[in-house]
Amino acid sequence: MIYARILAPCRGEVNCRGFNLRRGYVIINVMLNDKFPEKLISALGTVTLAAVFALWCAGSSYGAAGYAAAVISALLMLALCLRFVPEWCAFWREKGEDRLGTADGTVCARIFALIIIWDVFILILGFVLRKILGYDETVGGYVRFWLCTDSQHYMDIARDWYLSDGEWDRLVQLVFLPGYPVVVRLFSYLTGDCLAAGLFVSALCFAGSGVMLYKLMCLDMESAAALRAVKFFALCPAAFFFAAPMSESLFVLCTVSCLYLVRTGRIRTGGLLGAYAAFTRSPGLILVVPILFELVRSRAKPREYLASFMVPLGFAAYCMINYSVSGDAFKFMEYQSIHWNQRLGWFFGTAAYQTENAVSAAGRPALFWGLWLPNLLAQLLSLAAMIFAAKRIRASYTAYFIAYFVVTMGATWLLSAPRYLAAMLSLPAAMSALAENARTERVLILLSVLMFFVYFIFFLLRWQVW
Repeated sequence: MIYARILAPCRGEVNCRGFNLRRGYVIINVMLNDKFPEKLISALGTVTLAAVFALWCAGSSYGAAGYAAAVISALLMLALCLRFVPEWCAFWREKGEDRLGTADGTVCARIFALIIIWDVFILILGFVLRKILGYDETVGGYVRFWLCTDSQHYMDIARDWYLSDGEWDRLVQLVFLPGYPVVVRLFSYLTGDCLAAGLFVSALCFAGSGVMLYKLMCLDMESAAALRAVKFFALCPAAFFFAAPMSESLFVLCTVSCLYLVRTGRIRTGGLLGAYAAFTRSPGLILVVPILFELVRSRAKPREYLASFMVPLGFAAYCMINYSVSGDAFKFMEYQSIHWNQRLGWFFGTAAYQTENAVSAAGRPALFWGLWLPNLLAQLLSLAAMIFAAKRIRASYTAYFIAYFVVTMGATWLLSAPRYLAAMLSLPAAMSALAENARTERVLILLSVLMFFVYFIFFLLRWQVW
């Protein structure tokens, strides 16, 4: 029977199992209407993950703790994917009518103002805590403290652009994408200083991200649930990085705005913002995944799929900059490998080496508490949260999380898991879904705030928080 439906003529529109389907969607919808594809996808995915894991085990040498962490990470991902597959099939099977609620303009203004206040409070709090921790520095010295991470690289690029010759530490700055430095350079004409411009840009983008996240969540949730998502976004343990002169806040603003525009039918404009996200951070390329999910869901016209091809153009522009500076469009990959030992790997391999590094660093607080333990917890807890939320949030958000997690957490020398995951919009949506009960919300918000303050103190102490 299923083959008869697949082979049925498809001119104009046909009626299949009660659904009116446009031409070009008959095969995919009929297949997804059957439970067999779900079972097949789940079985193939399980076998593939098991095979990859077995090959990784054969080529690696870790202790019991490392292998145990890798197994836990792989099993959590498998559980998430198995819960996701039925949601994926249902998401594409039935067009349905999305809620597409509207955000309250007054609430948007309040969110923007409150996050600006929160951003300023983070900066002031950092100065006070540094004083309490024994650092005797002026206000100017404290402001320069925020250059202690990758911020210095972004400010150098904003001021001098990329260098084709000179000191090695300046040459390798080519690995940092130009989207954020370009915006900082533009604002520096107003402020007269790149660092001041960087702090200003980050504050505006942080607040703008909160507003756009609220508007995006309102398309599927009640206003109260959308506000919960914004709370979890602004209060996540690594939220202080959104106030720093770094690219995270701009990246989130671009990604959330991209998906909001795609969801509301402004697909080409959304594609352009997706391209700028990929011009700002390489994980911006992963936006292709949720965009495609939404286009299939909405039965988009063939020409509308071009929006998903716009996203890689932003990264292609960055590659062209590589070529103009170094003569090699992929020079950043060489620098990543040589200078940072950074290549693509497997997320469960990351869990293994980070666990073993945590064990070996147990007597060194800066490494154990500042680096390895937060990185490991961020990975495992985010997977656990998504497992419980997979059936409560939009399938495109789960698909985005899976792709984003596999790529970003698979780095061979991952130092910034909490920061990278803070820029992942699916997690606030998941936390909001898990906190529908008022008591649960209070507990999760309290835990998030406590972890924020502890992690922020580790950052202020420079305990290898990246």
